[in-house]
Amino acid sequence: MCLSTIYKNEKQEDNILCKFVASINVDGDKLTFEDVMGMKTTITGRLVSADLTAGSVIVAAE
Repeated sequence: MCLSTIYKNEKQEDNILCKFVASINVDGDKLTFEDVMGMKTTITGRLVSADLTAGSVIVAAE
């Protein structure tokens, strides 16, 4: 199972939005991240990059 950490704007420890993300859903400019425990985090933004091997996703967020 590949789990990811979501970062706001750049991959830095201070920019972590959520960890252990198992799924990402997109609805227009709304991104919803769901972790392995079922907790959902929704932001307004867009996907910048996803390195699923390294488990990191970067989003541009307001």
